Amino acid sequence: MKKIFLPALLAASLLAAAPASAQKKAKTTSTQTASVAGYQLQPQLSTLGWEGKKVTGAHNGTMQFQSGAIAVRGNQITGGKFIVDMNSLKVEDIKDADSNGKLVGHLRSDDFFSIDKNATSTFTITSIAPLRGDAKGNNSTITGDLTIKGITQRISFPAKTGVKGGVASATGVATIDRTKFDIKYGSKSFFESIGDKAIMDEFMLSFNVIAKK
Repeated sequence: MKKIFLPALLAASLLAAAPASAQKKAKTTSTQTASVAGYQLQPQLSTLGWEGKKVTGAHNGTMQFQSGAIAVRGNQITGGKFIVDMNSLKVEDIKDADSNGKLVGHLRSDDFFSIDKNATSTFTITSIAPLRGDAKGNNSTITGDLTIKGITQRISFPAKTGVKGGVASATGVATIDRTKFDIKYGSKSFFESIGDKAIMDEFMLSFNVIAKK
């Protein structure tokens, strides 16, 4: 209680000492904050795909959102947080059951995502800026904090965002440098002599997020 009271008392003192224009600005900010609505992520309607490339080919698959919420002001998305269930990771391109299972098991291991120790990954939006003239139809640049294996890194990527009829949506592709999350297996950046067994440092996450009031 004491920790909450002291900052509140300081804020009240500063506001009382501020000129009328500053008090008016503070009131406006408060009103805008109050108008922000929370939209709940619809995991059954949202999709999350991944693709990783190597010298000799590529693999792709899916994961599922566990939960999340999007902050909306008017018809604009202003923030959000999303939790991904890492145990839902699947490989789509390998049809042989044994080979598929081996790759899934490897991706779950400490060489990659350490899923037994890190059952979820999270992404928290810190800012969204307008984007114009994008050839792929994206209208926003999303910046936020991505946490994988307990490691958090700031990332940015283009996306198409919108709010209409009580539905908020965001669609796009984010490129992730896996080595920043201590996923270095098969990386030529760390193992120069690996040759054609090298796995690219960057992988892609394609997403289609749907949230409703």
